[in-house]
Amino acid sequence: MKQNKSKLSLRCLTEGAVFVALAQVLGYIKLFELPQGGAVDLAMLPIFIFCARWGFGPGMLASFVFGLLQLLLDGAYAWGWQSMLGDYLVAFTMLGLAGLFKGKEGGFFIGIVVGAFARFLVHYVVGATVWAEYMPETFFGMTMTSPWFYSLLYNGSFILVNTVLCLLVGALLWKPMGKYLRGEDIK
Repeated sequence: MKQNKSKLSLRCLTEGAVFVALAQVLGYIKLFELPQGGAVDLAMLPIFIFCARWGFGPGMLASFVFGLLQLLLDGAYAWGWQSMLGDYLVAFTMLGLAGLFKGKEGGFFIGIVVGAFARFLVHYVVGATVWAEYMPETFFGMTMTSPWFYSLLYNGSFILVNTVLCLLVGALLWKPMGKYLRGEDIK
């Protein structure tokens, strides 16, 4: 029994490393990038798959490691400790909330929405407070007068598209690979 648990722990760590590495690589394949950080890509999908397979605790850890890698390898947009903490470590760790829905009906897709929304909320607050002084006069052809509205538009624009992409690709993978997305192969 103890040997089986040890094998599962090793498998969890190994899969976590592979999924975090895959997320990092997918983060470099950007369909679109905003000028002050944030991009349209599929980087969140491997994290969501890992969370659906292994649950909340391992999902939070993998999400935190992904955020740390994002900070260390892509942190050009972090201008202070508040942005490093909020936009990278806390925001990306929120993706791990998807693990709360492991094993539940529709949990994979609900987890994507919850994890992405939680990440958005962190970016939204950091954007409206830490990044407020960098708010442009116009954005998407609209005059910006409120950092809260600007942060909503800025962060919502890429998080919403990323969430929809993750849901679409997840739906395409569901039928051929559903048992793996749900973690039913883990014994």
